[in-house]
Amino acid sequence: MILKMLNLIVLLFVPFLMMGLIKKTKAFWAGRKGVSIFQPMYDFVKLIKKDFVISKTTSVVFNIAPLFAIATVLFASMFVPLATGKALIIIPAGVIVFAYTLGLGKFMSLVAAMDTGSSFEGMGASREACFTSIVEPAFFLLIASVMVLTGNYTFGSLSHIIESAGSYGILITIFAVIVLFIMMLVEGSRVPVDDPATHLELTMIHEVMILDNSGCDLALYSWANGIKMLLISSLIACMVIPHNLPMLLHILCYLLVMGIISIAVGTVESGMARIRMSHVFEFIFVMSSLSLVVMSLVMAKMFGG
Repeated sequence: MILKMLNLIVLLFVPFLMMGLIKKTKAFWAGRKGVSIFQPMYDFVKLIKKDFVISKTTSVVFNIAPLFAIATVLFASMFVPLATGKALIIIPAGVIVFAYTLGLGKFMSLVAAMDTGSSFEGMGASREACFTSIVEPAFFLLIASVMVLTGNYTFGSLSHIIESAGSYGILITIFAVIVLFIMMLVEGSRVPVDDPATHLELTMIHEVMILDNSGCDLALYSWANGIKMLLISSLIACMVIPHNLPMLLHILCYLLVMGIISIAVGTVESGMARIRMSHVFEFIFVMSSLSLVVMSLVMAKMFGG
């Protein structure tokens, strides 16, 4: 019961605090004071209170898509070790359920964007689907390699990399963290892949897909996107935090890692411009390349290469 309550508190508050810390970091590098780290939470509450404005051209798909978006990320969170280091559901197929549950939520978002009848939103949906199709195999390649190495076929395998691989484990962990960080930037629609603050037609990806959403629907999309970033960040935390720490210490280390990742995202967004759309594929393929490096290191460790 305590584990469920802690996970619920993390899902309710930490995604908004991460978004707030990213904004605060960007403001720091720009020489500004910036808004409070609680501002994303205030914006969420404000959107919840607003009325809907729904186009007459949309169908029931558009209406239920935000519910699918938040429901899928909440269900997927049950398979990921969060603040306590333990997942609510631990099954060998949890990784596949996690990935394709998130995929279902994204599919509904893509269909909802096209349901508006806008070629502009259809363009954003096409870009989003294309980028995701490259991220997915790299993610599975990374996780499968680590699982084979540790012999643990759940996300818990990420916390046993160094124990199982020794000196190889340090390199594997470094490359795996980079892979998941890139995945978080892509799936979270962050710079340099996307820019959540832009409204330029030639650069919008995720934002253009939700242009027709308002009120509670827009709030659910923003919360779901924050939770998705939190889940991927939690996988990184699972690798860098020792699994045998006392629960209280583990929670503190988890929050520290979430803070460091948020500052890193804000620093990347402050130090880099959004790359050209034609070069986004090259950036995402870095993730695939590093996943192959991880697989090579795992094979070298297992077969004495």
